[in-house]
Amino acid sequence: MISIRMQDLKLTLIQSDIHWHQIEANLAMFEEKIWQIEGETDIIVLPEMFSTGFTMETSLAEPMNLTTFKWMKQMAAQTGAVVTGSFIVKDDGQAYNRLIWMQPDGVFMEYDKRHLFRMADEHNHFDFGKDRIVVEWKGWKICPLVCYDLRFPVWSRNLNLEYDVLLYVANWPAVRVSAWDALLKARAIENVSYAVGLNRVGDDGNGIPYNGHSAAYSPKGETLVFSDQEELISLTLNAKDLFNFREKFPAHLDADGFEIK
Repeated sequence: MISIRMQDLKLTLIQSDIHWHQIEANLAMFEEKIWQIEGETDIIVLPEMFSTGFTMETSLAEPMNLTTFKWMKQMAAQTGAVVTGSFIVKDDGQAYNRLIWMQPDGVFMEYDKRHLFRMADEHNHFDFGKDRIVVEWKGWKICPLVCYDLRFPVWSRNLNLEYDVLLYVANWPAVRVSAWDALLKARAIENVSYAVGLNRVGDDGNGIPYNGHSAAYSPKGETLVFSDQEELISLTLNAKDLFNFREKFPAHLDADGFEIK
């Protein structure tokens, strides 16, 4: 059932180029873009490793409660919106590609990327996450994941409608963007949920090009937004449409049970 507190959810995806290995420059750039958002929004979404670009340079890792974390806390407080995205964190001697879900009141949750991209040697530089999270905001339940996680449907399986929105932040290269397009749409359909994915644009410091294709899909697989340009992408997820579709097409009742070990 839909929550009685569940109203339409407004998101702003910041599809942007990223300054290579320049934390302060990226925070300044994203702050400027955040203040360009028109009207109110519930969630502001930033790309994977938004403060550095997708890099294996773990010397850029920050302890929790330092520069980038404090910046996210400040942005959330000032905008009244959740701010989420991943950056490189050093925690207990390990480096993580960590997504932070920062609420305006300073309450936060963290998710460490589970599937590390071995083709870029990420698994030899970072430790992987062990637990998935589902966060609640404005009556919606949201499952935030990171980039390469998109290729592994078991990790995102929505058993018993545990969440309403599947949200990916990414640095997904242009050369494989057709996979991004297909998988993001598939995740929405198979999980009877909205699926939203934010990618970056521009070339990174390794000369790898990114062409965005940030998008949102309905549980029917309908395209709600799509962009391959550097821009702020605004979208509203409709609570009534989600409830009505789940009521008329309850495919989740026939899902296979399993557990991840």
